[in-house]
Amino acid sequence: MSTKPVLYYSPRSPPCRAVLLTAAAIGVELDLRLTNLKEKEHLTPEFLKLNPQHTIPVLDDNGTVVTDSHVISAYLADKYSPDETLYPKDKLKRMEVDARLYYDAGHLFPRVRLMVEPVIYFGADNIEQHKINYMHLAYDGLEKCLTNSPYLCGENLTIADLCAVASVSSGAIFAPINEEKFPKLAAWLKRLTQLPYYKKSNQEGADLLGSLVKDLLVANKKAKENQ
Repeated sequence: MSTKPVLYYSPRSPPCRAVLLTAAAIGVELDLRLTNLKEKEHLTPEFLKLNPQHTIPVLDDNGTVVTDSHVISAYLADKYSPDETLYPKDKLKRMEVDARLYYDAGHLFPRVRLMVEPVIYFGADNIEQHKINYMHLAYDGLEKCLTNSPYLCGENLTIADLCAVASVSSGAIFAPINEEKFPKLAAWLKRLTQLPYYKKSNQEGADLLGSLVKDLLVANKKAKENQ
């Protein structure tokens, strides 16, 4: 049995990349287990024992099983991070971080899914403009959070930034950030890309997602034309 926490994941998945970013920020090494959703590896009896909701990421920390990227990130920060600013112990500061995590869970990532899942799973050959506009509305909420600070919860990087940037960097592939309209968000994204672990933990996976969706848009369109 691995002594490292085991992460079931896919690098294309924004929530999985949020956990990779968090682990890298803390310095905890994970035992990475690729999980292929198209091959239904998340529906095997073994996986369903870990997570009956059959979603990734899933963390198995030597028998302690944690699901949902936001909860996993919080768990890793609480257990392994020597830096309390990443997920503050202070109740009011933690509440602010949690609010931003819920914003990612309720607004950012669902709007990314709305754009890409019909292409990946249902043969869509375009991303409708209203879905792009809907993503832009979520950007507006983040822009207002960044009015007086470099990060989503003040002067320090937190897991809220790491979870949100995984979604935003993915959404921006298909719904680009207008720097004139969202200057603080654009600056925040650039700031996050400068983290030493950002490329490996997030950008490479976001690029894989972008390439997959763009290739499928072309393939799906050709398939419809040949029907």
